[in-house]
Amino acid sequence: MLMIKILFVIPNLGQGGAEKVLVNLVNNMNSEMFDVTLMTLYDEGENKEFLSKKIKYKTCFKSSFKGVAHVLKIFSPKILYSKFIKDHYDIVVSYLEGQTARIVSGCQDTNTKTISWIHVEQHTKKQMARVFRNIKEMEKCYKSFDYTVCVSEFVKKDFSSMIPVENISVLYNTIESNKIRELAEEKIEKNIFAEEEIKICGIGTLKKSKGFDRLLRIHKRLRKDAYPVHTYILGKGPELKNLKKIVKELQIEESVTFLGYKKNPYKYLKNSDIFACTSFAEGFSTAATEALILGRAVCTVEVSGMQEMLGKNNEYGIITENEEEEFYKGLKLLVKNKEKLQYYKKQATIRGKQFNTENTVNKVEELFLEILGE
Repeated sequence: MLMIKILFVIPNLGQGGAEKVLVNLVNNMNSEMFDVTLMTLYDEGENKEFLSKKIKYKTCFKSSFKGVAHVLKIFSPKILYSKFIKDHYDIVVSYLEGQTARIVSGCQDTNTKTISWIHVEQHTKKQMARVFRNIKEMEKCYKSFDYTVCVSEFVKKDFSSMIPVENISVLYNTIESNKIRELAEEKIEKNIFAEEEIKICGIGTLKKSKGFDRLLRIHKRLRKDAYPVHTYILGKGPELKNLKKIVKELQIEESVTFLGYKKNPYKYLKNSDIFACTSFAEGFSTAATEALILGRAVCTVEVSGMQEMLGKNNEYGIITENEEEEFYKGLKLLVKNKEKLQYYKKQATIRGKQFNTENTVNKVEELFLEILGE
């Protein structure tokens, strides 16, 4: 049997969830059946070092540069595809919305199947069209794909409400659960966590859409309520300076720790009590999934995928309305009630067992074979 040639295209391999999930996926695919290449637009990102040596790697630019979105808009998708993707592939996947989708939609080879992989709810056509010339071009590009994959039912519903396409399905993210549990057992540095504190953990790129400023204000209120909480934030990004400024203004320097980006965030997450998500938008939160795998209580605002992950009636974690006041109430429930905190840790462990690397990879491989009619 001939190897099936697959190309995944993604902007970069930065610290984000989609980037991590893609590396997990390609590393675990059947190398006897699939000849996999991963191509980035920009040769940068923390997750690149975790890419298996068996995966072919290509890139377009050394790094991102100011005005690149405008430069790429000058050229049509057809020209961009022929410029960046020279070889023939059986399947080409745009693994994020935006720039890569515009490029991959320019494929003219009728023997190549194209897939658009959607990770985050977009809410409006205007937002979806940011890196396209206009809304009309964006619609044409997304409709040209042979198949669309969404990471949650919520994302699928959001996408379909704006771009009705025939061939669309949901495939959940690939998480290396056994590896996560193994790495979580590594020892952490001394004196980072105090036993008597309730440890809240936030993980992600430090950007406005992650809502870490909301978490800091809620942390202040919980301290004012005399709860011994300590918040740990893992990640780096453009909002770090602003977040540190908020910490100073709120006078919570003693009970908030910025740990920065960590190759192994799992050992810190495992030593926390609560994983908190205050994002304005998500796809199917990688960090929340990892928290469940490690048996940490999850408290999150309502964003895409959370009901699928935690249940419609808070069976496996607490979901609040996506408002600061409501999240404060939800987090306070866990902080003030030790029995409830322990209950949700147990529920997280039960749910976490259902995230299996082999199952998610098999479903992706089955989809590829189905698309090719194998």
